[in-house]
Amino acid sequence: MSLFERIASGDAAAVKECMDAYGGLVWSLARRYTNSAADAEDATQEIFLDIWKSAARYDSSMGKESTFIGTIARRRLIDRLRASNRRPATLEYDDSLAVDPSTVDENLGEVAADIGVAQQALATLKEDQRQILLLGIVEGMTHSEIATETGKPLGTVKTQMRRGLIKLREFVQQAESATDEGSA
Repeated sequence: MSLFERIASGDAAAVKECMDAYGGLVWSLARRYTNSAADAEDATQEIFLDIWKSAARYDSSMGKESTFIGTIARRRLIDRLRASNRRPATLEYDDSLAVDPSTVDENLGEVAADIGVAQQALATLKEDQRQILLLGIVEGMTHSEIATETGKPLGTVKTQMRRGLIKLREFVQQAESATDEGSA
């Protein structure tokens, strides 16, 4: 029985043999495609998990074991690279970083006021809506990505995003009209 047949049948010793035999190959590919050792470790684990899941598909007439492993590794690493390039760096919304408009230089007063209004508007939303809006606006995620990230149905994500944006717009319009009335 070949190594991959043994892996496919659930033989834990075969998995260890595979890791011992091909760990160097997978690690070197992972280091080439990632920015840090930690990312390479994560990628290596994912690759060996894929190898374990795909072991039954191995056909020795199509190529060597190392070619099969190298192909799986490259595909997984390219997928990781594409995913990291699609998503901008993530930022977490932190209430403790809220700007107090009274502490800002006079030249930045208008910007600080706008920031304050935006923070107040976000604070009026339900936590679910705020999370969905921040994932979409700040992190640039699509509706589908937000649904996957939050575990919510796609329709719910779209509805909460739309309703949240409507509430934010209404809040900002009320704040602007209150400012206009106060200055008149």
